[in-house]
Amino acid sequence: MNTSPRHPTDQAAEENERLVLTGLLPPPPVPGLAPDRALPLKQALLAEAATTEPSGRPATRAPRPRRPAVRFVAPAVACALAVGGVVMVDRTDAPDPGTPAVADGGTTRAPEAARLLDRIALAAAGERRQTVRADQFVYIESRVAYAAQSAGGGPVTMPPAHTRQVWLSADGSRPGLLRETGSPDTGLAADGPVDTLDGPGATPRPGRLNASGPSVSSPTHAYVASLPTDPDALLKRIRDETRGQGRDPDQRAFTAIGDLLAETWAPPRVGAALYRAAAKIPGVTAVREAKDATGREGVAVARTAHGQQTQWIFDRTTYAFLGERTVLAEAGDAGPAGTVVGTSAILTRAAVDRTGRTA
Repeated sequence: MNTSPRHPTDQAAEENERLVLTGLLPPPPVPGLAPDRALPLKQALLAEAATTEPSGRPATRAPRPRRPAVRFVAPAVACALAVGGVVMVDRTDAPDPGTPAVADGGTTRAPEAARLLDRIALAAAGERRQTVRADQFVYIESRVAYAAQSAGGGPVTMPPAHTRQVWLSADGSRPGLLRETGSPDTGLAADGPVDTLDGPGATPRPGRLNASGPSVSSPTHAYVASLPTDPDALLKRIRDETRGQGRDPDQRAFTAIGDLLAETWAPPRVGAALYRAAAKIPGVTAVREAKDATGREGVAVARTAHGQQTQWIFDRTTYAFLGERTVLAEAGDAGPAGTVVGTSAILTRAAVDRTGRTA
């Protein structure tokens, strides 16, 4: 059957009618993200928008103020121990007006550091491990290296990392042991014993150099285990016990916490409190990329003072403490910014029954 072609006017009328009817129907379903996937995408878009100027260019930040170059100061060993004598440490932690970025990795602002430390604290609180008895030793094996500078100045030189083993009496009642590659074994009895005379002609009686007992600066495992688990109370204790060890109380507290992390084995709840206390210290930042003394890569929590940045390095996945690193925060006679002047890596922690044993 033959049909006559439709007039263009009729075709236009039909198209208009179709559009009118289509407008009366509900919109067809459109594939999209599930709510649980849409929210993260929205948050990411909002975060990107917050760092973009109306022109579409990435927002720029004013450069941080630069401090004058300072002389290189060799990093202190985490556990300074005296045998038959007294060690005096002159800490010159000057207040730091800013936290410059370092060459290796990216330094970010304090809020990110606080979030990172919260995740680290949660991981520490959930750690399950053996209990250290009072009659045991805490054994810690690490790899360490510290840069040296000639008396005439100039760039520092970093030797290869070497093995460091330390056995510390859990309750401080027995001598410990320090063993480092290339050095003779050293007995550790930093707090004595010594003979004390009450007066001329008196009979000597046993005593100890550190009569005041363990402290944040000279801890035993038993002392660390007794520290407050409330972050505010813990930070106050740390500030009180390190008073007089430098002019910058914030850097004193950060250094003290780092020392406790490096060569003690804090119980999970105390370890979590140490990280949360560190989050309350002004000037603490996060570093996206850092390596420990064995080359393990991770993220770091850091603080900069007198031209150097101290970094605590953590595994990206488990948030386990890997080690420490100290780098130059600004260029100077010792080298360019980012030069590593101290590094360590924790390999083993264990509770053992006597010195010399590793398990």
